[in-house]
Amino acid sequence: MLLKDKVAIVTGGSRGIGRAIALRLGQEGAKVAINYSRSDHDAEETKEKLSQFGINYLVFKGSVADQGFAKEMISEVKRKWKRIDTLVNNAGIIRDRPLLLMPEKDWDDVLNTNLKSMYYTSKAVLSTMIAQRWGRIINISSLTVIAGRETQTNYGAAKAGVIGFTKSLAREIGQYSILVNAIVAGLIDTQMTKKLPREIMAQLKPLIPLGRLGRPEEVADVVLFLSSDLCSYITGAVLNVSGGEYM
Repeated sequence: MLLKDKVAIVTGGSRGIGRAIALRLGQEGAKVAINYSRSDHDAEETKEKLSQFGINYLVFKGSVADQGFAKEMISEVKRKWKRIDTLVNNAGIIRDRPLLLMPEKDWDDVLNTNLKSMYYTSKAVLSTMIAQRWGRIINISSLTVIAGRETQTNYGAAKAGVIGFTKSLAREIGQYSILVNAIVAGLIDTQMTKKLPREIMAQLKPLIPLGRLGRPEEVADVVLFLSSDLCSYITGAVLNVSGGEYM
């Protein structure tokens, strides 16, 4: 098993890409902690799947955009399992509107959940990872950063920030054998992409050379590689998982 005895935290881990990541890391031997902030139903489904695979897990309800919650969650994981090896900053929301019609709250909510939460969670795990002289921080960004998408100025700004954060933090903490990388995800078949207007999807799908949306599990496999000892000399990188939509 690639992650035997490792401890991983996956934010926004109750559905979609986050759920797939939690399951994949757990299947390779990691103890897995996830958080969710909305759907109890999704969280229960995820618990069932984790249990089916015999994965040792913790589930926390709350938003990582809340600094107090983020710190408490990470402290509890450390208290329970004595270490933290991998942090996957996956939590994300969309509030799509043209900029002229976008309320400030929609802007702030997206920036706080998709970007500022990474400040809270990453800062909270660093002392543990530095003491271990080993760690992996993996941040989920989006192709919106590269291509731009109508009605997503807030989302695009947040996900661009993810890449800047990744590169700067990688330089700061590489000396401690902590690797920090980002994944630019293209169109992945999740509840979030299902919210995109039909006309937008009709425009975007033909741009993908592989001719289909990605599966959450395909992103999870990349996260597994980045979390493992197979990845030992890659940091500050942005890996493109988009079916060739961007080359």
